Amino acid sequence: MEEQLELFSDNDLPLTREEKEPCLPGNHDVPEGYVKVRVGPDEGLRQRGHDIAMRLGLPKLAAQVEVEWNRKMRTSAGRAFYQMGKIELNPRLQALPVETRDDEIERTFLHELAHLVSFARAQGKRIQPHGPEWKQACADVGIPGEDRCHDLNFAPRKMRRKFAYECPACGSVVERVRRLKRRVACFDCCRARAGGKFDARFVLEEKPIC
Repeated sequence: MEEQLELFSDNDLPLTREEKEPCLPGNHDVPEGYVKVRVGPDEGLRQRGHDIAMRLGLPKLAAQVEVEWNRKMRTSAGRAFYQMGKIELNPRLQALPVETRDDEIERTFLHELAHLVSFARAQGKRIQPHGPEWKQACADVGIPGEDRCHDLNFAPRKMRRKFAYECPACGSVVERVRRLKRRVACFDCCRARAGGKFDARFVLEEKPIC
């Protein structure tokens, strides 16, 4: 399978769709301020998950486990889907400073794998996501004493609002990332003066944004 790569800026915000370019090994220079990150399935981590599950006597999980770098993840470092045996990791982990990157990737991977292990052992019995079963699984996969929360703080993606719309009646302003594609009226004015129905008197008017 051909390795999939994307570019991330070193402020941890992904490029917009318009800015992204294919970045395959050897055919592109990395722009200043950006780093290459892998996206899609990770065969190396999948194999590690398989091997750990087999060592712990969980062949069904070993055959099922998948690991993927999900480009759509924004604020969490990783997550586990125990029904599918799947782990998703945030590509921003790969853009962390080199001195902490490998440790954070390893710990996040094992943190999520422990979720799969604990639920596989429960065999359908209801357990707490970060309860004693998960803590035991953390110890068994190699991260004893793991905290229930990742200690990374990925700030949500911020998009600059480019459009502003003002109500001609009350003067309230709504800012949006994208331009409105249809006529929209002020909710408060329609509710107060038109019985909650659309009224053209209160259609929002586009205004320059500073």
